[in-house]
Amino acid sequence: METANEDGLIPIKATVNSVFYRKPGPADPPFVEVGSEVDEDTVVCVLEVMKMFRSVEAGVKGRVAQILVENSERVKKGAVVMLIEPDA
Repeated sequence: METANEDGLIPIKATVNSVFYRKPGPADPPFVEVGSEVDEDTVVCVLEVMKMFRSVEAGVKGRVAQILVENSERVKKGAVVMLIEPDA
């Protein structure tokens, strides 16, 4: 699990240079929205690298506080794509 930032939020980072997707397909609803409750194994987004998709899990139980990247936006490895407010 990532370490909380100064606001107590857990960053979800891109693990590779990729394209960030908030939903599994163009006609599907997003995996999560701001305010969504998540568990450690909740898929929050997918990252695409050369037509291969990697599911990204929250890794912590809590609530989605911020989504920092737009759907289908390119991200670099280590970029924070989302912030999770962990349960106390």
